[in-house]
Amino acid sequence: MKIFIKNVVLTLFSAGLILSCETTELNLITDPNAVSPDQATPDFYLNRVQEEFARFNDAFGTNGSEVTRIEQMGTRLYQQAYSPASQDAEWRFAYSSMITDINAMNVLATDANFKRHIGMGQVMKAFTLVTLVDFYGDVPYSEANTGIDNLNPSADSGASIYAAALDLLTAANANFNTTDNAADPENDYFYGGDWENWVKLSNSLKLKIYAQSRLVDAGAVSAFNAIITGGNYIKTVDEDFQFTWGTNVVNPDSRHPNYIDNYTPQGSNDYMSNWLMNYMDNSKVGNGVGNYEGSDPRIRYYYYRQAETTPGASDSDGPNQQDLSCSVEPAPAHYAGFTFCYLPNGYWGRDHGDDDGTPPDGQLKTTYGVYPAGGEFDDSAFTPVDLGSGAGGAGIMPIFLAQTVDFLRAEVAYASGNAAGAKTFLLNGIQKSMDKTLAFGELDGGADLSLAPSDDDVADYIAEVDALYEAAVGDEKLNLIAKEFFVSLFGNGIDAYNFYRRTGYPNDLQPNLEFNPGAYIRSFLYPAVYANNNNKVTQKTSVTEKVFWDNNPDAGFPLSN
Repeated sequence: MKIFIKNVVLTLFSAGLILSCETTELNLITDPNAVSPDQATPDFYLNRVQEEFARFNDAFGTNGSEVTRIEQMGTRLYQQAYSPASQDAEWRFAYSSMITDINAMNVLATDANFKRHIGMGQVMKAFTLVTLVDFYGDVPYSEANTGIDNLNPSADSGASIYAAALDLLTAANANFNTTDNAADPENDYFYGGDWENWVKLSNSLKLKIYAQSRLVDAGAVSAFNAIITGGNYIKTVDEDFQFTWGTNVVNPDSRHPNYIDNYTPQGSNDYMSNWLMNYMDNSKVGNGVGNYEGSDPRIRYYYYRQAETTPGASDSDGPNQQDLSCSVEPAPAHYAGFTFCYLPNGYWGRDHGDDDGTPPDGQLKTTYGVYPAGGEFDDSAFTPVDLGSGAGGAGIMPIFLAQTVDFLRAEVAYASGNAAGAKTFLLNGIQKSMDKTLAFGELDGGADLSLAPSDDDVADYIAEVDALYEAAVGDEKLNLIAKEFFVSLFGNGIDAYNFYRRTGYPNDLQPNLEFNPGAYIRSFLYPAVYANNNNKVTQKTSVTEKVFWDNNPDAGFPLSN
């Protein structure tokens, strides 16, 4: 559901954009930037929490995307790419901002009998806690944010936090369904006060929890299937859980974070993932017929090409050391069979782990498109992006979507021995992803949409995936599910990171550019602000420590390091 944020409301959010002051614990000391309870209302807190939650997803979604090749990781060694200090902002967003604001809101909302305010907070808190466990393992919960009496909260086990999250979601449903509620929130930026959709979301997040814990919980699959049988979960695109950004540039800047960073007068800053662009541009579906050049119908929406060719590619004028230094270098020996450095058709990105310096390529390299960042639809104009071009940044943060439910159902069905059912859910997930993505073309009012894929292009792609699945032998079926799931998760890689550690698939991802990049990140090191300042915490010795639901082998997993 698209609910565009009004700039006047975002003005209230501007205080929430200031990260809380660093303290020696989880911000249990008074933050001078925060609004005190006697100055605020439940609605003010809820406004802040919703925006904080979107930015929390942006931070963790980016980390998850980078380690799974959905986005480009620009550091060769895993442990250096995500140092403890680099995780401090994510930690503060969770504890110092969001959970602190939810707790403060609850005091006022309880007194005012605003139960649906509390329910929204419970859903966002449950999602946040589960994500913290998924990325870090055991983290504080029961002793966190309790005030000056405990400045060094102990960590709770990941399994107990998962159980607490399920309880929060059950309580949230009761609050959404209540008839004893004094007032609804003034602003619901996700569902516009549709409490039936909030209940569907809450149940869908339970599906996520059960899918993620199925390897260590014998009852998880039955619980998952019971929710499916009940039928009250996210099924359609208009029920998707997403946050929609605006187009305001200053005071405050309400645009999609990826648009802010890449639609500038100097062009783009970030590099796109060569692995994902190559996969999307080179499936058997793309045949170059008519105006449609991209193999995957979504590629013109995900990516915008500023240049027609990439130096070194077969359709280019040859290598160019100044613009793309690797175009004059041989591929590493361990890259045999994998694309290296450059792609045809102007898809100009970087390989996994490529940490070369930044040449003058801001107006040449491929950047984010209209989905989900609110940029430009790629109509083969091959002109540089600029401030305000495309949809002006009015994209979305996709958090939990109907297509994700289908892919989780495909995973559970496949793990249960139902390969035929898994294919049905796979194809349904692709169709929903197509429907959602292709609708974004209209946001770019200046685009030539005659180059948009047709219904036949979409149908051909899905038919080809169907044929590939039928022809696949053994776990190659799961490999196909995994790659299509990763494509659908463009914009938020949290679920990709979890899927990858649960299954080990895809097993043919592009290698790291460094031959020995260190062990794959089974969980991130604790943020420095937590590990260095809490006397009950011992920093992990490495990133190989696994979260509670990951019982896969310690070494050699996943296969694509």
